[in-house]
Amino acid sequence: MTNLDRITIDPTKMNGQPCIRGMRLTVRRVLEALAIYPDRGELRKEYPELEEEDIRQSLAYAAAHLDDKVLELRGVS
Repeated sequence: MTNLDRITIDPTKMNGQPCIRGMRLTVRRVLEALAIYPDRGELRKEYPELEEEDIRQSLAYAAAHLDDKVLELRGVS
């Protein structure tokens, strides 16, 4: 498992959602921002406190928490 030391969870901040370095910036917000601002330069203008490692760990956290099941398709040959 990747080291996710920048992802913090505090029940008293942002309703316990995973955040970046204890800030009020959630992993979800980082992922949404990546979708809106595919250009990292624009993303940094909007979120100057966000560092490249924060982005990497947000993506790793999301990937680690997705359920990846293989479903059997019946009747397909």
